[in-house]
This record gives sequence, C-alpha cells and structure tokens, in this order.
Amino acid sequence: MTPKVHVHMHVSDLAKSREFYRAFFGAAPVKEKPGYVKFLPAWGPVNLALSQGGGPGAGPVDHLGVQVESTAEVMAQLSRIKAAGLPVREEMGVNCCHANQDKFWVQDPDGVEWEVYHLNYDLEDEADVASIRADRTAGLTLAKTNACCAPSSTTS
Repeated sequence: MTPKVHVHMHVSDLAKSREFYRAFFGAAPVKEKPGYVKFLPAWGPVNLALSQGGGPGAGPVDHLGVQVESTAEVMAQLSRIKAAGLPVREEMGVNCCHANQDKFWVQDPDGVEWEVYHLNYDLEDEADVASIRADRTAGLTLAKTNACCAPSSTTS
C-alpha cells in the first residue's frame, strides 16, 4: 500500500461535505456509516475521514494539502476540479515556505482550505532566487505574493 496522509475532520453538514469531497477528489467515498464518510482518492496520498459535528473545542483545521509529482499533475487536477464546478485560486511560481511552488486552492463548505501543489525547487538563499526563477519559471504567470502557505484572494 502507498502511504497516505490521514486527516480526520469534523464537519457541520456531512451531506454537503460528502458532495464537495466527491467533486474535489473525483471519486465516491470508500466507506459511509451514519455520521461518517471516508475517502481514498486515487490521485493523491490522502485518507480523509469526515465526521458529523464535534465535541467542545472541535473546529476546522488551518489548511491541508496534497503534494503531487509535477506541475503537469497540478494542472490536470486543476482542470478536473474546475470542470467539476468548484471555485479555485491559482498560484503559479509562488515562493512559500522556503520553496517555489505551483499550486491552487479550494475551500470546502466549512471553510477548510486545501492546496494541491508541486514543489518546483527549494530556495537556498535570496541571491539565487532571481536566476533560478528565470530558468525554471519561464512562461509561467507568477503569483504577486510571497505570503507563506496562505491562499491568495484571487478566485477563478
């Protein structure tokens, strides 16, 4: 079995969240029980469990992500998710968390941010950034922000 990131989240509306994640992952849940849904998408190493509600102090996570092997895979998932009708925010060639990434963001019905991203290269020091960016991001539209791991406000 390929390792997967496991995430368990409490949601306010399980039916609405089930439909969102079905569209986002492009597949039906692998398990459904009263108050519980589980997804294992083929294209990303994620094991996502959703439970209805939550106890005191339960709330959404900050953000979650799926790292893929190439910018081509980011673009393939972006196309599929747009075709499913989900709003997305695109960030190509953005410097985030000491690396350059191509990514996009979606938000689930409870406001949880998901990013699908490819790490283009690590940023060793700021002197190398300009020459690396020129070589590796030729032809890409670069994001206008250097905010680390935070989605921008541009929605497609």
